[in-house]
Parts: sequence; C-alpha cells; structure tokens
Amino acid sequence: MMDVEALRELTPGCKFRLHLNNAGAALMSRPTLDAITAHLRAEAEIGGYEAADAARGRVAEVYSGLARLLGGRAGEIALFDNATHAWQAAFHSLPLKPGDRILTGRNEYGSNVLSYLHAVRRSGAEVVVVPDDEYGQIDTFALAGLIDERTRLIGLTHVPTAGGLVNPAAEVGRIANAAGVPYLLDATQSVGQFPVDVGEIGCDFLCGTGRKFLRGPRGTGFLWVRDSLLESLDPGAVEIESGVWDGGRGFDWAPGARRFATWELNYAAVLGLGAAVRQALELGIDEIGKQTLELGDRMRGELDDIPGVTIRDLGREHCAIVTATVDGMPAERVVARLAESGVNVTVTTPAHTQFDTENRGLPPLVRFSPHYYNTEDELQHAAALVAALRSL
Repeated sequence: MMDVEALRELTPGCKFRLHLNNAGAALMSRPTLDAITAHLRAEAEIGGYEAADAARGRVAEVYSGLARLLGGRAGEIALFDNATHAWQAAFHSLPLKPGDRILTGRNEYGSNVLSYLHAVRRSGAEVVVVPDDEYGQIDTFALAGLIDERTRLIGLTHVPTAGGLVNPAAEVGRIANAAGVPYLLDATQSVGQFPVDVGEIGCDFLCGTGRKFLRGPRGTGFLWVRDSLLESLDPGAVEIESGVWDGGRGFDWAPGARRFATWELNYAAVLGLGAAVRQALELGIDEIGKQTLELGDRMRGELDDIPGVTIRDLGREHCAIVTATVDGMPAERVVARLAESGVNVTVTTPAHTQFDTENRGLPPLVRFSPHYYNTEDELQHAAALVAALRSL
C-alpha cells in the first residue's frame, strides 16, 4: 500500500500547486532534485569532466535502472535529451525507398507524424493510417490485413498525448513479429504510469521521456533497441561516441545502442533521471500503475458528472490521462481559470494528433493527468472548480 502522504512530503511542489499535468511534466521528488543539484555543485567545484568521471558508476546505474524498468538490458539503452530525438534516431535509422510503406495509427503523436511526412517527401515512401476499431484504438485486424511485402515499419503511440486510451501494444507486437516487420513504440506517456515490458510487448524500438510519469527532469529521453535488429540499421548521425574510427578512412559502429548515442550529456539531468527511475522501481511499477489508473478513473468520473462537460477519451482500456471539453468555454480559458485557483492542467491541440483530427475534428481539449501523489480530495476540488466555471 502506498503511503501517499509520505510521498507528498517528499514532493515540494505539492505544497504550492494542485498538479494535474503529469502527462506534461510531473513534479519531481526531493531525491531527484538532490541528485541534480549535487552534481551541478560538483561541476562548479571540481569541473565538468571531473564531476562526470566521479559519477561514472552512478551514470552506469541509470542504464541498468532503465533496462530493469523496461525488461531489457543496459546495452540496449541510449540516452537522449528528449523522447522525440530518441524516436527520430530509431526511425531515421531504417532505410526507406520509393514505395515502402509505414503503417501507423490515428492516435500517432504529432512530431512522429511530421517525421513520417518528411520521409514521404525525401524518400517517396508511403504512410498508411490504420483505421480505429469500434473503441477508437488501433484496429489490429485491419493492421494485419494491411501488411504486405512493401511494409518497412509499424509505428504506434502506446498512449496518445490527447486522450486516455491505451493502444493494444502487445497485440500489435504479435502481428509485427509474425510478419517480420520492425515495430517502433512511442511509450512517452506510458513508461512510469504503468508497467511497460519490451519482452511482453514485442516491440523492436521503444522511446520514452523522464519528465512525464517517471517524474524525472526535463531534457531527458531514452531509446531501447532490440539487439537482434542492430545490424540492419543505419543511424542517421555518427560521432565519437557512436562510431569507432578504424585508423584509416572508415569507422565501425559502437556496440549495442551506443551507436545511437552522443558523447555529450547533461549529467546532472541524467543523474536526476536515474534517481526518478530508482524511486519508481522502489515503489513498484505495478503498485504505481494500480494507484495512478484508479485516480484516472476517478478524475474521469468526477468530470463526467458535470453537466456541459464532455469526456473525449477513446479506447477500450483507459489510463490516467483524461481529456474533456466544457460547453461554451474554450479549452485555453478553462486552463487559465484553473491556474488562477492553483490547479495545473493543460491544453492539447489538433496539431498534436493530426490523423485523429482528420477523423474526429475535435477542438483543443483540456487535459487532466493525475499521478500517484495526487489525492481524491484534490480531484474533487478540481472538478468542483470546473463545475463552477459552468455557472459563470
């Protein structure tokens, strides 16, 4: 059983705001803050290179911690400054030619969609959007029927930025593996929110971020790559961390996921990420998932009871992201009025999920995203503030 009050005591931000924007950037805990500031202090006192050398063992633990969290191995992890760069590193390592097909879902994240469109422009590849099923999640039967000899990638966003659905990632993995098609999973909104295991899912790449449900600092991201796929990949960039000069006019790729890495890292942020991962592992990701998903259901129910508020989440299975519209009030105004009362929520825009927007044509949505350190009283208070807006 989670001691929520103790966890709130370890979270300084809980004293200042009612934070329901964990799908944007969660509140960091004191151990994470301490890890960041201690390294910054070391850099100031003994020098940046020297501080990194002294922290070498703790940095290695970040890789092993992420591997344990994801069910992979440390050598399959590369660190980045954000999840989008991690995703792009994986995507752009796949050689594409005219006529090649990329299959993806309607809830794919906006930056991923732009990369697909860029690949279409540069290579002549084709993007095929798999339809939704009756629940609004990716239709796995349709997906299986769309795979052919030209299919080079299945790209899926596990949990969309603009809604609470959880796509059937493991079923997509079963289909991808049976067809021998590489599978890239954007787990930015799922890692840290509930258990995510690369073995159970069957993906070949997975990207994530530190700042959301993992409660790490901004400016951190990571990529997991299945070892067996490495030799077929051609990363789009090479430098002294990812490549090894052969002494002549050539180079060899560094082993494992290091071939995607860069030499320079923000070590303070990396160590903060490590502290956040360690906290998630200590609390237990199963317990985190149970607590967080219950709060998501409670938030969804509280809002659904308010006349004039419409829940916009799709999916058969829901998570702790809740999106809604308020009749007669633009999402931006709802967010601003809640902020005046000390409540953090945010807006998702149609450009964040372009393929879904083509299908549903929704306006900007108000996004509520509780986490395990939130309380039921906080959710009730936020819902009461929304209800009060309806009377204005």
